[in-house]
Amino acid sequence: MTVVSARFLIHALILLVLPWVEPAAADCGKPATPIARIQGAGDQSPMAGQTVSVEGILTLDSRAEGGFRGFYLQQADHQADDSPLTSEALFIYTNRQPGKPGDRLRLTGTVKEYHGLTELTKISTLIVCGRETLPQPIPLSLPWQDNPETRENMRVEFRQPLTIIDNYDLARYGELTLAAGDQVIATEYRSPSRPTKLVSRQQSRQRVLLDDGKGEQNPMPVPWPPGGLVPERTVRAGDTVTGLAGVLDFRYGDWRVQPEASPDFTSANPRLPPPPLPSGNHIRVLSMNMQNYFNGNGDGKGFPTSRGATTQADFKEQHRRVVNALLTPDPDILALTEIENDGYGPNSAVGSLAEALGPDWRVVATPGLDGSDQIRTVLLYRNDRIMTIGKPARLTSGPFRIHGRPPVVQAFQRHGSRASVRIVALHLKSKSCRGATGANLDQGIGEGCYAQRRSEAALAIADWLKTVAATKTLAGTLITGDFNSYTRENTLEVFRNAGFTSMVHRFHPCDAGSCPHYTYRYKGEKGSLDYALASDSLKPHILSAHTWLINADEPRAMGYQSLLNPVEPLPWRSSDHNPVITDIGL
Repeated sequence: MTVVSARFLIHALILLVLPWVEPAAADCGKPATPIARIQGAGDQSPMAGQTVSVEGILTLDSRAEGGFRGFYLQQADHQADDSPLTSEALFIYTNRQPGKPGDRLRLTGTVKEYHGLTELTKISTLIVCGRETLPQPIPLSLPWQDNPETRENMRVEFRQPLTIIDNYDLARYGELTLAAGDQVIATEYRSPSRPTKLVSRQQSRQRVLLDDGKGEQNPMPVPWPPGGLVPERTVRAGDTVTGLAGVLDFRYGDWRVQPEASPDFTSANPRLPPPPLPSGNHIRVLSMNMQNYFNGNGDGKGFPTSRGATTQADFKEQHRRVVNALLTPDPDILALTEIENDGYGPNSAVGSLAEALGPDWRVVATPGLDGSDQIRTVLLYRNDRIMTIGKPARLTSGPFRIHGRPPVVQAFQRHGSRASVRIVALHLKSKSCRGATGANLDQGIGEGCYAQRRSEAALAIADWLKTVAATKTLAGTLITGDFNSYTRENTLEVFRNAGFTSMVHRFHPCDAGSCPHYTYRYKGEKGSLDYALASDSLKPHILSAHTWLINADEPRAMGYQSLLNPVEPLPWRSSDHNPVITDIGL
């Protein structure tokens, strides 16, 4: 049972036993308790549990089916007190009629704090006293200049453009998270520490949600953007909202605006094509986390899979999206993570993927060395452009002997070139805390769980590469994949100390104010978990490095498991990580 349905049941039972007092219009204008006194100057009402009578103006009605089963009541402007510390409005929890926006109402009920929201409940009288001008909206801005509690339930307006920083719950709850600008995770530009961790905590408080005025889940149509969410009309993180006005509400632990009308949306972070190919001889390497690419038994059956698609139809949609995302940038080499670890046969996940990519694509096979995890890293290449030099290898000792996914290395050379490059594909332990103990627990400095294991893995890989035989034509090494670590975390520091540099960050620096290239968004903050690290000897050969922003900014509702599948295969939300594209001049 949802919170909304539970509250409705309790409310219905109350109505069966609560006497309904016949309202009398003659009571309008009699002394009433000022709303500001009920709200008080703190986070909790000083009058909780008391029965009061109030008069005010109905500003926003949410009693319709699917709403919050109540409305917002605000003191008229000429009756408001002069204190900036007290709100002038309440939420009235009732489905009693009458009343509409602009009506002056008199009602009696009991003051209650409901999960931080000050409201009146157990409404015993409700009288319409006539029409009155709506209170003027209070101008607000982010970052918050004052405690938003002082404007709880009041009409407000934001006169600044606000940036959408999170759309994860857009389709489920009809909400978007807004801030004054994009929020970059602190360990992208600061070394892990308790003050660094505090930065993220402070950022999380400088937000407001754009809600849809409803308490139901999975609203249809999806309310934002105006006109509804469809494959060709999205609302991406990084887009902006202007003209936001409505009631400032505190619900489910967040400050949110219940809008009186739709704000304006601007595509400030539009969908873009992949970076252009460089001229001359080059090798383009694309790395992407495939978000659990599992193909069942490879023959249309075997669904649901343990980690990936639950139906064959879902897999077909996932498959056509990732194929489009991988082929559109025209790469020569693919370094992929989160692919099902089920061998190299024609019905394996990587085998069927290679077939779909085209007849020129080949898999770097390492049978018996892929580890016991359900997922693995793989390398693929176009043999009409690229050839392998020497044999591949995987690191199966040290941190990868029991835990983890063994990284794979292979040297490649472009046909007609005299220089080769060594590509390492890896996927390090995630930040999830399941099973973490000791030093792998979250240390409270911004790295999440398993930072110790990721650092140990990084050191093992750096040492291993010193022992892997180098070809005579080797120009250098590129380590790419999902590191599950942000740029200033210790894992990346280990690689920097070993002589490897993030090429995306070299071409596109990231700091608190600007971070144009990133691969992941989590709870409203963006940063990079995926990299292309070049050795010192390879850095002069790197022509460009980018992230292609096709996935992390798109709503989860645009994923392959939704009902919003495009007619033609498109790359958008083919995964939850953005791919990293590196061009090497050899």
